[in-house]
Amino acid sequence: MTLYALDDLDDALETTRAFLLPFDRGRWARLLLIVFFLGGVGGTNPFQFSGFGGGDSGVEPGPDVGPADGVGPGSGGIEADSAREALTALGGPEIAVVVAIAGLLLAVTLGFAFVGSVMEFVFVESLRRDTVTIRRYWRTRWRQGLRLFGFRLVLGALTLGVVLGGLFVVLSPLVFGSGSFSVSRVVVVVPVVVVASLASGLVGGFTTAFVVPVMIAEERGVLAAWRRFWPTLTGQWKQYLAYVVARFVLGVAGSILVGILVVVGLIVLAIPTGILGVGGVAAADAAGPIGWVVVGFAVVAFVIAAILLALVVSVPVQTYLRYYELCVLGDTNEAFDVIAERRRVAGE
Repeated sequence: MTLYALDDLDDALETTRAFLLPFDRGRWARLLLIVFFLGGVGGTNPFQFSGFGGGDSGVEPGPDVGPADGVGPGSGGIEADSAREALTALGGPEIAVVVAIAGLLLAVTLGFAFVGSVMEFVFVESLRRDTVTIRRYWRTRWRQGLRLFGFRLVLGALTLGVVLGGLFVVLSPLVFGSGSFSVSRVVVVVPVVVVASLASGLVGGFTTAFVVPVMIAEERGVLAAWRRFWPTLTGQWKQYLAYVVARFVLGVAGSILVGILVVVGLIVLAIPTGILGVGGVAAADAAGPIGWVVVGFAVVAFVIAAILLALVVSVPVQTYLRYYELCVLGDTNEAFDVIAERRRVAGE
């Protein structure tokens, strides 16, 4: 049996080379903006799971363990009283400021997530048509991007609910002083949380990699595209299982490659900005504020250059990974092959 997950490695490389070369400054600038909102290399990684990690507790599963020193109903009550007293001490203005900051952060996060959802469609359309234009694809795809944003929001809320529910089950005896820490609860809860996080990561990753192209190919919403894609996924599950393994390896390799190149680039960038910063510190001793302005400029320049460097390195990696996913999708179902022409041209 031919495994498309292996055969498409070369096809994706040829298509990526044809898409990115010869170098075009305008195209790369737009790709940098798209990749920025996609979140860099990790933005297309379907295997970024949110779960619990940690070392061995040193206690074998068994009956409930009694309270340790300083931990128990009494101490929990004292800590709860202290927390209530701290909240009471906060006045109205302080609480208003905290709420305003939290609301602003939430709004920025949601706005970034919405733009990133639309950019998923902009990116695929760019790879599909070999023309990178943001405004035109945004106008035609923002409604689908909004649906994807809503789907991700619901999926994230469900996953967060499972994680918080698990924490509540484990920690509620300590918080409310109704019992002691139970290792048996941890043994039951942690696997549930891990499985839920893995499932959420796979659903989110498959939605980005395969359902988004189906939405574009057949002008469908998220759930309708999932229903359309589901028979292909279940009918060729061996192909997609091989894809999961290969994609995980590619994601790790891509992250390592980007990390190495970014570190090397940062070392090179640190030389001129470091010299500028040292000169600013020396000038600060002699000239005062002007020297510190120079130091601040050096720091800002280094940060901006580092971000741009990371994006430049991420563009070919992101492009390759997305082309790879589109190749696998097209090979498992020709009706979903949105880059058939691009693959033909690249293979000539």
